[in-house]
Amino acid sequence: MQNSATPTHCPYCALQCGMNLTPVPDGTVEVSERADFPVNRGALCGKGRTAPAVLSSRVRLTSPLVRSEGTLVPASWDEALDRIAEGLSRTRTEHGPDACGVFGGGGLTNEKAYTLGKFARVVLGTSQIDYNGRFCMSSAAAAGIKAFGLDRGLPFPLEDIPKTGCVILVGSNLAETMPPSLRFFNELRENGGTLIVIDPRRTKTAEQADLHLAPRPGTDLALALGLLHLVVAEGRVDEEYVRERTVGWEDARAAAMAHWPEYVERITGVSVPQLRETVRLFCEPEAAMVLTARGPEQQSKGTDTVGAWINLCLATGRAGRPLSGYGCLTGQGNGQGGREHGQKADQLPGYRKLDDPAARRHVAEVWGVDPDSLPGPGRSAYELLDALGGDIKSLLLMASNPVVSAPRAAHIEERLRSLDFLAVCDVVLSETAALADVVLPVTQWAEETGTTTNLEGRVLLRRQAISPPEGVRSDLEVMHELAARLGVEKGFPTDAEEVFEELRRASAGGPADYSGITYRRLVEENGVFWPCPADTADTADTADTADGEDAALDLQPDDPARDDTADGVHPGTPRLFLDRFATADGRARFVPVSHRAIAEEPDDEYPVLLTTGRVVAQYQSGAQTRRVDELNAAAPGPFVELHPRLAERLGAAEGDPVAVVSRRGRAVAPARITTTIRPDTVFMPFHWPGEGRANTLTNPALDPTSRMPEFKACAVRLEAVES
Repeated sequence: MQNSATPTHCPYCALQCGMNLTPVPDGTVEVSERADFPVNRGALCGKGRTAPAVLSSRVRLTSPLVRSEGTLVPASWDEALDRIAEGLSRTRTEHGPDACGVFGGGGLTNEKAYTLGKFARVVLGTSQIDYNGRFCMSSAAAAGIKAFGLDRGLPFPLEDIPKTGCVILVGSNLAETMPPSLRFFNELRENGGTLIVIDPRRTKTAEQADLHLAPRPGTDLALALGLLHLVVAEGRVDEEYVRERTVGWEDARAAAMAHWPEYVERITGVSVPQLRETVRLFCEPEAAMVLTARGPEQQSKGTDTVGAWINLCLATGRAGRPLSGYGCLTGQGNGQGGREHGQKADQLPGYRKLDDPAARRHVAEVWGVDPDSLPGPGRSAYELLDALGGDIKSLLLMASNPVVSAPRAAHIEERLRSLDFLAVCDVVLSETAALADVVLPVTQWAEETGTTTNLEGRVLLRRQAISPPEGVRSDLEVMHELAARLGVEKGFPTDAEEVFEELRRASAGGPADYSGITYRRLVEENGVFWPCPADTADTADTADTADGEDAALDLQPDDPARDDTADGVHPGTPRLFLDRFATADGRARFVPVSHRAIAEEPDDEYPVLLTTGRVVAQYQSGAQTRRVDELNAAAPGPFVELHPRLAERLGAAEGDPVAVVSRRGRAVAPARITTTIRPDTVFMPFHWPGEGRANTLTNPALDPTSRMPEFKACAVRLEAVES
């Protein structure tokens, strides 16, 4: 155990806020301010401040558990690992490798995500691997690749936000989901810039805005198209930029012109004057940004919706220019890195495509296997979960709690129960772990070293501050031991830095190139932005090396955003696309899209729209935050937020139990009556299991490109409940 403070990063959201950890006598750590990290500059939200509470043996797992006569009981590590190896081996022998599924999480470090993907493909030989990050920003990733040839949450650092002229924030309540980031938007307004928030609810974030638009849930696509229509009609297109840096404008323009303002007003509920004011505020400054989050992305048309917002940026010359662009506010702690290195159904390390022969050859050489032995792409997250107990007989699950977090959650819980064998690695006994045949207790962020990649594409080093309790092992140790039991004795090291060195080689030359990044650099430079190739001759065409850009960005000579490669070391790439986009011809692609309805519109039987989201004191499925007393005191349970008019029709008063019913199930929670939500919409946070589980109701209709479920809009009815 160390006695001095260890600089590291928060275990929760994609900000990955810097913090210092000092060991304390109870075996946990004390969190203190770390002002040197530019993302949070010392500020922490309640979740970050209280994160050490989950390190306590009072709330976490400290022994493997195995199921005996229907009950989970403590067991030795050897017994637990043997059972997992036997279960997976039996499934492969009886049903083939694709009968074994693997499900990961956006909270895994890069090293763990990389190793999990390798384990699935090399040890199990299965194609059936995906992760819960599919439920996070996969639609934004798909749209970004279509338009720019590359997916990185933000193509610029957060520190650029206060220097731009206008930000349109679509479907994000960052005042509650990532509070330390709100200072960048407050500074934007202090500097004379404008913040426009688009959300069906008047959230704490919307209260900070200069203009708040409250569209009907599921109509963000029409809204973006209506704004682009006005940009064209008012002569605000940057014709020179479109001509020199893009392709596909005519088709995208034609699609947008079918969405005239009055038509968009009828669809969205946003008035024509508000549409015109949004265009004025966005187009008048020299620089502007559009940032999206789960609101527009978690839809069955999420890829097209994000594509429409990207089209707005391209038409106005806002992408690939200083202090401008489109970006996505990634949600999970390692949501960015987690999808870059192989735990996604269709990807290999370095954000390579699994069906690309050259990518397969490169990674297979690093792994020391035949490229033909690597399985092809598998099912996406929901489709994989839906196949449990059918084609997929056994599942190894790490760092995820789909019993609470998956859409149509009661059905997914049933599928998990139908498996022949389920093994779960987690720090707590989550609702999903409680269903398992074997549960392995694994280390947490303060007890291990490893890298994550935050929403800016900044690769960071989390450093171990304390030793884990007796009986707890790391996920890397778990995969090492399982690989050996399944006949692969080499290639699965337990040291995180050794894994990262292999990851560097595997990612070299890929879109997400980490080959120039080392643990030493991460410590010395406070993180490094990818792409960062090892050879400066391979400097990405997307890097910020354009002549004359330094003055526009107000960069100082020692600013790490400068591309000074005189010492032969690539500096990383804080700002993408300033020279060219990551496409074959260097031009961005307009993608023509048109409005279409959500998968399940309200009708006479289900006349109200449900949308879901988070509250400030809880995180994701709540598996960890629901074990922290301070956070539970602030947010003790689920609720149904509804407008007074809707409450009056139902006969419900504040705090009365209300049933929300969809075609997939029924949830009950206390009413929270407020004028800050549309009268045709109800909101439920999704952090809790049991009768208030919001995802019992949500619709698994999938986006055809990203395979993102439609969490953000489904038809429901409300029923009064006798208290």
